[in-house]
Order: sequence, then structure tokens, then C-alpha cells
Amino acid sequence: MMRRSLISCCAVLVLMSLSCGQQAWDDAMQAGDAALQRGQYPEAERIFTAAVHKAEEFGLHDRRVAVTLAHLAQTYSAQGKFVEAEPLYLEALKIYQDVHGENHLDVAAMLNNLGVLHRKHGQYADAQRLLTRALSIKEQLLGPDHLEVALALSNLAAMHLAQDDWEPAAKLLARALALREKQLRPDHPDLLKNLDDYAGTLRKLNRGTEAAVLEEKANAIRTKSKS
Repeated sequence: MMRRSLISCCAVLVLMSLSCGQQAWDDAMQAGDAALQRGQYPEAERIFTAAVHKAEEFGLHDRRVAVTLAHLAQTYSAQGKFVEAEPLYLEALKIYQDVHGENHLDVAAMLNNLGVLHRKHGQYADAQRLLTRALSIKEQLLGPDHLEVALALSNLAAMHLAQDDWEPAAKLLARALALREKQLRPDHPDLLKNLDDYAGTLRKLNRGTEAAVLEEKANAIRTKSKS
């Protein structure tokens, strides 16, 4: 009887410890996100670095470790510290793949982040491979009409635009725009940016008449929003 009581007490203590650890990690992540949003990057780095150590208490392959590493990598990326960000994204990707397998939205998110990072570095072949894989996973898991697919299309289009590769970029932006127009309010920032990007790409392709229609639509939305 006493042994059962001891086991029960130990279980309660373990649960209480885990609960405290979870709360500490949650608090750290909220504080880090707040600092990141304010542009206080050194503070965000400090908080997220500490949060990584807190997350590792749950196990080195716990999903929370990957989440925290991704936030720390985002903080580096926001400052243009791409060399520092890449290994963190790679480590987060490996954890997600170990936990979820190859086809999961968390995996797609890290592939996307790495793809954007490679685009900013001018490593376009790697960027295309990663962003195409992220798009494929999202289409498979969410269906071809999901807004997350529109985001993946836009990121892949940005990779082509960075190389002045206008034709494939236009096709990707057209598809992304069709998805956003169906699902977003007319004055949504993502929709307006899509209109601007697509119009600019069409002008590069000497399709000025089509571009003018999109520009007029975007200008009308902005005018209406201000009134």
C-alpha cells in the first residue's frame, strides 16, 4: 500500500514538474515573439536561446525544440544573419522529419523557410528544390485551393522573379491570385501584394493591357479602403 502511495506521489511530482516546465517555455516563447515583433532582435535572440534550453528539457527530439529553433532562426533571418539562421532551420527540419515523417505541414514550413533563405543568398537551385517540395506537401495535405498553397506559390514565384524569370513567375502568381481572390477580403494585404507583383510581372512580359487592369483594381481597393 505504501509503495503504491509513493509511486502515486512520484507521478504527481513529475506531472507538476512538466506543467511548470511547459508554462516556463510558453512564457518565454510569448516574450520572445513580443520582442521580435517590436524589432528588439538582441532581446529576442536572448529569450529564444534560453527557450531552446527549456525546450530541450522535454527531450532533444521534442517538437517544442524544433519550434523554438525555428523562432530563433527567424530572429536571425530578420536581421540578415542567414549563416546563423540556416543550421537552426536544418536542425528544426530534422526533428520534424523524425517526429512526423517526410510529409507534414511542419516539414513544409521548414522547407519553405530554408528555400526563402537560399533565395536571399542567391542559391536559386537549392531554393527551387526546397520551395517546390514545400508546395507539393501543402497541395497533398491541404488540397490545391488552400491559402497556404497560395503562400507557397508566391514564395516560389519570388524565387523566379529574383532571376528575372518572368514567365513561370507570372503563372505562379496568377494561380496564387485566383486562390486569394476567392478567399480573402478585397483589401487584404496579401491580396494587394499579389495584385502588385502579378501586374509588375506582366509588364515585364510586355502584357501592359492585362497589367493595367490589375493595377486599376488594386488602386480602386486602396482608394475605397481610405474613404
